[in-house]
Parts: sequence; C-alpha cells; structure tokens
Amino acid sequence: MVKRFLAACLFLSSMGMMAQSRKADSLKVINLDEVNVVSTRVGATTPVAHTNVSKEQIAEMNTGKDLPYLLSLTPSVTMTSDAGNGMGYTSMRVRGVDPSRINVTTNGIPLNDAESAQVFWVNIPDFASSAENIQIQRGAGTSTNGSGAFGATVNIQTANLDLKPSFGYDMSAGSYGTHKETFRFTSGLLGNHWAVQGRLSNIATDGYIDRASVRLNSYFLQAAYYGNNTVVKFITFNGKEKTYHAWNYTSKYEQSLYGRTYNSCGEYYDADGNRHYYDNQTDNYHQQHYQLHWNQGLGKMLSLNVGLHLTKGDGYYEQYKAGKKLYQFNIAEPGDHKTKGDLINQKKLDNDFMGVVGSLNFDNKKGLKASLGGGWTVYDGDHIGKVIWAKDVLIQPDFTYYDNNAKKYDGNFYGKVNYEFLRGLSAFIDLQYRHASIHMNGLTDDYDENYNQINFQERYAYNFFNPKFGLFYQITPNHQVYGNFSVAHREPTRNDFEEHIGVDLKAERLNDWELGYRYQSKKFSAGFNFYYMGYANQFVLTGKLNDIGEMIASNENSGKSYRTGVELEAAWQPVDWFRWDVNATFSRNRNKEWKVNATEEDTWANQGMLDLGETKISFSPEIIANNILTFKWRGFKAQLLSKYISRQYMTNTGFRYAKVGDENIRLFLSDYLTNDLDLSYTFKLKSIKSVTIGGTLYNLTSRKYDNNGWAYCEIGKDANGNPYAWTTDLYESGFAPQAPFHFMAHMSLNF
Repeated sequence: MVKRFLAACLFLSSMGMMAQSRKADSLKVINLDEVNVVSTRVGATTPVAHTNVSKEQIAEMNTGKDLPYLLSLTPSVTMTSDAGNGMGYTSMRVRGVDPSRINVTTNGIPLNDAESAQVFWVNIPDFASSAENIQIQRGAGTSTNGSGAFGATVNIQTANLDLKPSFGYDMSAGSYGTHKETFRFTSGLLGNHWAVQGRLSNIATDGYIDRASVRLNSYFLQAAYYGNNTVVKFITFNGKEKTYHAWNYTSKYEQSLYGRTYNSCGEYYDADGNRHYYDNQTDNYHQQHYQLHWNQGLGKMLSLNVGLHLTKGDGYYEQYKAGKKLYQFNIAEPGDHKTKGDLINQKKLDNDFMGVVGSLNFDNKKGLKASLGGGWTVYDGDHIGKVIWAKDVLIQPDFTYYDNNAKKYDGNFYGKVNYEFLRGLSAFIDLQYRHASIHMNGLTDDYDENYNQINFQERYAYNFFNPKFGLFYQITPNHQVYGNFSVAHREPTRNDFEEHIGVDLKAERLNDWELGYRYQSKKFSAGFNFYYMGYANQFVLTGKLNDIGEMIASNENSGKSYRTGVELEAAWQPVDWFRWDVNATFSRNRNKEWKVNATEEDTWANQGMLDLGETKISFSPEIIANNILTFKWRGFKAQLLSKYISRQYMTNTGFRYAKVGDENIRLFLSDYLTNDLDLSYTFKLKSIKSVTIGGTLYNLTSRKYDNNGWAYCEIGKDANGNPYAWTTDLYESGFAPQAPFHFMAHMSLNF
C-alpha cells in the first residue's frame, strides 16, 4: 500500500511539472496555496458560525502549550490537560462535545485517528508553529473529509511559503522544567519556481502532576514548485513522543492523603509494603505524515486541488500492572481463573492511513461560488499485546497475549453552492454522501463471562446522506444575519464497539439549527449565534475510563438528547493602543430520558429500570466565558486573558454526589475562573529583522481547579422510591488538578 502511495506521488508531481510555467506571480502563489482548503472552509457570506485564527494570533500565544490551549479562548471551547500544565496529553471540547466527535483536517486531509476518531496532539507537537491559519466551524459545519462533525470542524492550513529567504529561532523556558526550542527557515523563491520551508522543534516538561514528564520532538518540511497557474507542494511532518502516564487522575480522598499532585500510574508495592513507581510507565509513539498537493488554476473562475496523503504510526504503551488476574494475559495455568500477580505489559500499535482528497472550485466573482469534492481513505491497523515480565511466572520472551487487526474504508462526495440571487441575499446548499465500513478481526484483550478470550469477527457498514441549507443576508454594510439547518451522521468508534460487544450499535444523527447576527464597524463589532442541536442516539461520555485512560462513551441510555444555547461575541477598539474582546456561551445540554438499572446498596439486588427523566449531559458546562484585554504601545504588548467555566457533571445521572456509607464523593467538576498575563516587547537590530522577548504568567490568582475527571456510581431507590447515587468506596471519582501560578519566559529571533 505504501509503495502505491509513493508511485501516485511521483505521478502527481510529474503532472504538475508538465503544466505551463512562467515566472510565478506572488498573488497567484498565495491564492493557489489556499486552494487545498477553500472547498472545506466557509467564507464571509457562508451562514455558518465560525472563528478564524490568524498566523499572528497563533504566534502571540505559541510559547510552549499545546494547540487546544491556543484555541481555548475561542467561543464554546474547553480544554483538558493530563499533566496539569497544558502540555503532553491535552484535548479540547466544543459546546460540550468530546474530541472524538470534532472533525480536524490539515489542508483538507483528515487528521483524526480513523479508529478512535480523536486527534492526539501529543503526536504532532508544536504543529501550531507551522500553521498559516485555523478555522473553527461550530456545530455540524460544512461538508469536509473524514469523520462527521458533531461539535465542531477544525480546519488547519499549513504555512504558506514566504517568497523571501528567512530563518528564525524561538525559545521558551519556565516552571516545572518546561522548555521549548523551535528553529524555522525558508529558502524564498529559487529560480522563480522553487521554495523550501522547514521547522525543527524540541519540547519537554516535568509536568505539574508527579512524574507526568513529556519529551517531544518534531519537524515540518515542505517543498513547492510554482508555475504561472500551478503549485505542486510536498509536505512531511512528524512527531515523536515519550510521555509518562498521568491519566488515572486522583480522588479527593487520595489527594488528602498524598497531596494534590499525586499520580497513581505505575504504582506498586514490594514484599515489605514499600511503595514504588515503575520508571518506564510511558507512552512511546512515532507518527509520520506525508502530503502531496497539486493546486491548478483553470482560468479566471476555476481551480482544482488533488491531494494524496499517508500517515504511518508505530508505538506502544508500557504499564506495570499489580495484582491482576493472570488468566487475562494467558499466563495462568489452564482453568485457573483466580491467581493474581504483578506483570509488565505493552500494548502496541502499528498502523497505516492513506487516501486521496480533491475538489473542483468555481467562482465567477459575481456572487456564485460552487465546489465539487470528496475523498477516499483506507486505514489498516494492528493491535498487539505483549507481556514482557511477570513476577514468579516463567514466560516466553516477547510473549503475545492478543493480536487483532482493524481496517476501515471511508469515502465521501459533496457538492456546495453559495449563490447571491438578490443583492446582499445569498443561499447556501451543501449535499454530502458518505460511506464508512469497518472490519475487525482477531483476539482481543477482553474475556466473556465464561473466561473465554473474545475473538473479533466484526463487520459494519454505514451509509449517510448529510444535507445542509442556509441563507445569508447583508442587510447594510454593517449588519448581517444568517441561518442554517444541517443534518449530520457518524458511526461508532472502535472504543464504542469494544465497550459494547454484542450490541447492535446505531449510528448517531444530528439535526442542527443555527441563527446568527453580526454587526461590524471600524471600532466595534458584535454578534450572537443561537443553536439547537437535536440528537438521536448521541454517544455521550459516561464518566468512566477504560484501562488506558480513555473516556468511555455510550448511546445505550441517551435516546434523544439536545444541546442548545447562544454564543455571544464582541470586540471594541476605541484607540490604536487598546482592544477589548469578549465572548460567552450560555447553554442547556440535556438527555431527555436517561434510564439506568437500579441496584440495592446493601445487597446489590436488582431493583429494576429507573427513568431519571431529563438529566444534564456530562462534561457540558452551561457557561463558558472569555475576556481579553490587549494593550499595545510601539513595540510593547500586554494581554490579560481570563476564562470562566461553570460546573460540569461527570456522569449523566444528574447527581452531584454519590453516597459512600456516611460520606459522599463528588460527581462534578467545580466552576473556575483563571487569569493569565502575557507581556512582550518587539524591537529591531541591524542584523536581525525583529527580536521579541517576553513572559507569560499563568493562573495569576493560583486558583486550584480541575478541568477533567471521571466518576463511577450506582443508582438505587430509597425507602420512598426516590433515586439516589451510591458507590462502594471513596476512590470512585478522579480529578485532573491543574497547575497553580506558573510562568514561561520566551524569546523569538527573526532574520
């Protein structure tokens, strides 16, 4: 498969070189660079709620923290961090929707993992340094490539090549042993047709949480050929990471015993009862990306983009497991289902993801824009489990206890039209057909109730039709109003299938209604967007984690559910040296009929099904608010960045606490307000184009807060038949503490 991809790359390159070429015009170069994202993006008159983040805005905040942190001040976004300081394993949610239901593309190419549907930002560290701009479309968004969007679409365009040679060096250092070094270079236009650009990055931190160390290396390299109406661009980037596990989180009871930064991952005890931690309790992964784009201008109104892509992933988790039943690793005696012991296992991944995307785009410059596009991808992934050591048990070297393969085929075709049929009034139509088929075969690491190892023999196929319609009206030069209706579907993820073996899982469906208004003037802008997202069979996070720290989702209980709210935005710049930006989301997120199986607290006797009625959807805060104050004076800049997140429930039961004997444990994340201060000064020297020095002070008030967690509880009925939550011990909820006050100093040199 890889050989076929490389052959296709050579063919596509030769086709591009054969195109007529003369001295490249800089404006055409820039326009053609953007062809590969225009069909999956929205423009100024598209009736979709969106936010554009420019290269300059990214650079202002890009001092070491991951991309979810850089986007966390945009509307309706929350972020999480396992290490507690915004580096390593981080993620983002939009409108309360979890990361596996957010579509992410780079240059129109899917970035989401084909099986889990998540983007693991730790696998592409410092990718923000190679981004030209980022567009976040909230809600169903427009048709794009890859998995369906159920909360947002994040579209990343990688850097345009500068036409003049340059290079730069960025460095940061701060709390918790954190440092980041980035070297950047651009060749400029060579021989009127060629350009090369690259980046090397090194990032490391010890993390706020105990032993939550992160060691990351990455590069980004692109080479381009520019003709009169042609751009052929080859892009490759990678990430190599080694991250100590910090995904268990900790209960408030454990924190009271061992401190707020306590991390139980890798913990074990020796024969004398002394506590130890396994040094190599780590995630080790290398991800390599290749993209080849051919962007062709076909006259004044037409443009074409074809892109080939390949992603190669290889790595493993290594874990010390204490007191585990040995039969679950195939190292117990036949028929022995009780013996427990300590062991070290590795869960390996070896996968290839490849495909093609393309679009034909039309713009008559008189109010009619249209696109035909689509893509086809193939995923082939091996999952292998090995036991590399077991206490007091003789095992074969590199002993394999499970081995299975997954293949996924994903294809889509879409057509979009945006037509200004009356002056200022535009209609938008977007129709997409998508097919996804999933094949899973081989032994898993799960066992049935009869102690038999489960053998995957699974095949699923899904066909979706996703229509979208909208209107946009430019009432006056200052006032705009828009509305749209969208339908979206998506298939379950691998984790969904694994957690519900034997269940015929239904695909999710979303009906998304949006209505918005924008006002724009020279000094003031404002707007609102109302949304109602109605779901059938929505997969919602249950609050539970699997054995590698991933959130478990389910649609068994959710039935019909909805997310509705209003997003408010405003910006005021009365003078050149001061700007005030604010945005806020007020929402209501509910499961309409959440049903659970009630059990009696003392005897675990089945009390029958309970309908808890309308309950709050987990990890969906009802208020998200951001405030940014910016001061600029000559080369000096200061920004005060504030974020407020209201309470989040960690289960879908609606209960705030679970009873444990005479005590209670928390089933929610408390609300929090954080404030960051960024200071910088930019100046020039004779031999240097620009020098920027500064520092960022995070969490100024040293607020102790958690931005993620997990919880488990049972539901019972009291003597009056009223439901209540209960569990067996004080360890049944975990929290991800975030760092108190910390800082990062940074410097950037541009030559």
